[in-house]
Amino acid sequence: MEGNKFHQLGLSKEVLKAIDDMGFEEPSSIQAEVIPVLLEGYDAIGQAQTGTGKTLAFGAPILSKMERKQGKINSIILTPTRELAIQVNDELNRIAKYTRVKLLPVYGGQPIERQIAAIKRGIDIIVGTPGRVLDLIRRNIMDLSEIKFLVLDEADEMLNMGFIDDIEEIIKNCSSDRQTMLFSATMPSEIRKLAQRYMRKDAKHVTIAKSTLTVSTVKQYYYEIKQKDRFESFCRILDADEPTAAIIFCKTKKGVDELVEAMQARGYNVEGMHGDMSQNQRLNTLRKFKEGSIEFLVATDVAARGIDVENVSHVINYDMPQDIESYVHRIGRTGRANREGVAYTLVTAREYRTLKHIEAVTKGKIKRREIPSVDDIFLTKYKNILSRVKTTLEKDNYKRFVPLAAELDEEFNLVDVAAALMDIIYSKEVSYDYDSNIIDNSPSYVRLFISVGRMDRIDPKTLLKFFNNNADVNKEEVGDIDILDKFTFADVLEEVADDIIKKCSGKRLCGRKVRIEVSKPRI
Repeated sequence: MEGNKFHQLGLSKEVLKAIDDMGFEEPSSIQAEVIPVLLEGYDAIGQAQTGTGKTLAFGAPILSKMERKQGKINSIILTPTRELAIQVNDELNRIAKYTRVKLLPVYGGQPIERQIAAIKRGIDIIVGTPGRVLDLIRRNIMDLSEIKFLVLDEADEMLNMGFIDDIEEIIKNCSSDRQTMLFSATMPSEIRKLAQRYMRKDAKHVTIAKSTLTVSTVKQYYYEIKQKDRFESFCRILDADEPTAAIIFCKTKKGVDELVEAMQARGYNVEGMHGDMSQNQRLNTLRKFKEGSIEFLVATDVAARGIDVENVSHVINYDMPQDIESYVHRIGRTGRANREGVAYTLVTAREYRTLKHIEAVTKGKIKRREIPSVDDIFLTKYKNILSRVKTTLEKDNYKRFVPLAAELDEEFNLVDVAAALMDIIYSKEVSYDYDSNIIDNSPSYVRLFISVGRMDRIDPKTLLKFFNNNADVNKEEVGDIDILDKFTFADVLEEVADDIIKKCSGKRLCGRKVRIEVSKPRI
């Protein structure tokens, strides 16, 4: 299925539109192999390592095939942990953007009454942990007798956590006329037996070979940035490091176009490559990059697939990759032919957990680097200019300018003249108009107004739990909380403020429908 695009897989136009919004051009291996099988109606076992895009692999076909039935649960997705339930639910919400499908994550640690009320109002897809799902079944709240799709996600992890009996009891409550999907990184005997007992005889088993998880000749680093400073941080890295040839990865075609335009405006020698460009355009750009007539190539994962250029000194992840497989493919563009390569990744505070996950799975070390200061950039450029001056002095070409220099010597100090000429060169070589020496990377907070207060018996623990359950925001992403009689103020990282406002506003907190908005600045 190599080279297969999403639009060739048979997905619905609503799902394809959402995938396009998400910026994915080409399916990962597990997606390309499993989606057609599921769309044909087969039960399927998908065996692939964590971080290969399994949620979209089962979510896209389910949402493409779903026929909503008022008041009836259509699909149940079981995950081993509440964190994964939230993550899968959020991903499915993005895929379901242009459908009217209603989703609900259910897990322990959240009041069950709220989940019961939501199910009674009508939910199409439940994403939950086995314990909480079983509890809701036993209370006669969750009726799975007419479900069309059952997904066991991270089945080996659920086995390791002792959920096998719960899973079997849940399956026995499901419709026999269902399509079953089991996803697992490994396939222990207990999982094989489970599949034999509860899946159709003609179930398809799709195995994705484990990728080479790291590249020994590539040194990997990350820079923690603020979203608003992404481009300036990136320019500082280029100006201080001076890569000889770099491939820069963006997540979307639009992102490639915008970055190329911004870089060209700053004087960088750069062109872009993505799927909307003609084959001739791409080949011409690649030829120029190979020949060294352009220094920087900005590309999507799809466009860069198959690029084999030996002199790539740097790979820079301007955007985080879609999955671990993509990260491995990206950094593999450098460090070729036993040369050393360097891979940089720009990471916001919110993306840091994804980076640590990549590090854990690839078993490699991704070291932190500080964003260069203007002084660092100046030192790099100074050394570069000095080296070029020394090289020129070793040749005779400069001597035609000696009479002009002698003329200047009559009016100015020649040391000042040399410094002025170096300043001209420096100004041309520094791309960005840096207005401060160091980018402040201390956390940037947004102050939120929340329309419940002490009179509603709110406390910090309850508020943090509310943020976590509804917007997947952790306590580390929340700063000061000031609880007053009728309302509350909370400082949250700017990266999570929009999520909290969108996902928590209108939900019930301490029995009241809560209103959340950005607060006016404190005086």
